Amino acid sequence: MSIHLNRELDTLHQHIMQMCAAVEQLVHKAVEDLSRPDVAVSEQLVAADDEIDRWDVRIEEECLKILALHQPVAENLRRVTAVMKIAWELERVADVAVNIAERAAGLAEGPEIAIPEKLTHMSMVAVDMLRLSLDAFVQKDSRLARDVCRQDDLVDSLNREIIDELLVMMKRSPELVDPAVQLFSASRHIERVADHATNIAEDVVYLVEGEIIRHRAEFWKR
Repeated sequence: MSIHLNRELDTLHQHIMQMCAAVEQLVHKAVEDLSRPDVAVSEQLVAADDEIDRWDVRIEEECLKILALHQPVAENLRRVTAVMKIAWELERVADVAVNIAERAAGLAEGPEIAIPEKLTHMSMVAVDMLRLSLDAFVQKDSRLARDVCRQDDLVDSLNREIIDELLVMMKRSPELVDPAVQLFSASRHIERVADHATNIAEDVVYLVEGEIIRHRAEFWKR
């Protein structure tokens, strides 16, 4: 591997790590804002998404430059393509965090409603999945990545249960329909965080093992 390619790959790694840190912080704050709604905080989180968008464009440009100038092969090629895909997933996670923040702002302006315990639990699992998928990327740990993939079914199950509970709540307490709808939407968005974390974990498996496991759940069970 040439010195120039090695240097550019190191720089690319540093930049994706900075993007990872920014997105993880944004998701954490959005989920916290959901339990303690604050319109001002929600507006700050929405504005923070612009930084993530800039990171996404910058990293894609760097990846394309490396591909064009150095034509990497084998592991280096997988590394560049994995980073490009992970950056896209992170950008989508940031968008989802903004949606969660907007739902929190909606809660702050409506009747007070208790946050379902299952929603809090699901939020913790989804955020943990995101953190672990990024840890797997940093450590190039495909076993950890597969563990992340296996947790997605739990989040899907919790999301269905939460939606069922909210539907019952809306029927029993019509005055809570508006905030319940906000929670309904927030639950769906949190489930999407877990989906993107799973996608990142699948990209890590590809990076480490060269195996594409997307849509192939049997590979998660190894």
